[in-house]
Amino acid sequence: MASSDPNKLMAKADKLTKLSLTRWSADWKSATQLYEQAAIGYRVAKNHEKAKIAFEKASKGQEMLSSPWDAAKHMESAAALAKELGNWTEVADFYKRASELYMVCGRPQPASDALAKGARYTDAATFLLRWGLAADKCSATNSQCKAYLSAIIVYLYAHDFKQAEKCYNDCSQIDVFLRNDHGRCASKLLSAYSEGDIEEIKRLGQSSIISNLDHVIIRLARKLPTGEVSALKTEAAEEHEEPLDENDLT
Repeated sequence: MASSDPNKLMAKADKLTKLSLTRWSADWKSATQLYEQAAIGYRVAKNHEKAKIAFEKASKGQEMLSSPWDAAKHMESAAALAKELGNWTEVADFYKRASELYMVCGRPQPASDALAKGARYTDAATFLLRWGLAADKCSATNSQCKAYLSAIIVYLYAHDFKQAEKCYNDCSQIDVFLRNDHGRCASKLLSAYSEGDIEEIKRLGQSSIISNLDHVIIRLARKLPTGEVSALKTEAAEEHEEPLDENDLT
């Protein structure tokens, strides 16, 4: 059946979005439906490259129709296909675009989830910190503390201990986080890293405080530590070692 041929669907959709002497405005509504049908057809046929392009165009169409949520969903589908193809630059770019579209909807959690999928952990942590700031303005203390602990976990998962430590120090300026169970959990995690205590890191990853975070953060926490932590113990010992006083020979 001609209408089910994804190549023909794409050609028809492309024609609907191009202006001509007889078409003065693009028909994004009809074109987007055709792109979506084509994307599904290509995906079923396991033609990942063409399915990726179709989802990208469907995302653009939903954006033109002022539907950022659907646009974000299609962009995530394009990113997943780019991952199948091993195109890591597109994976990161598509997930970042999906995240931006989720933020347009006012949905910071899916936004940070999308960035995490694209392995843009620094960006994901930044979104979580912004979420914490927004929660602070709404006096949503629990959400605020969850966001700060989540950001620290993201940095630790990316094996960026110094950034995790800086994040904790910054968040600890906020009294409510410092005195909260989430703040104490973050402190224990960082201490375990400093001491090179892998068992304690794993134990904290299974704690009830972390079990009540978003499911994506829980998965990251339960994979900790992601790198070598014994080197951190050595660095911490060197930092705390007192310098030799050449004048004190006793």
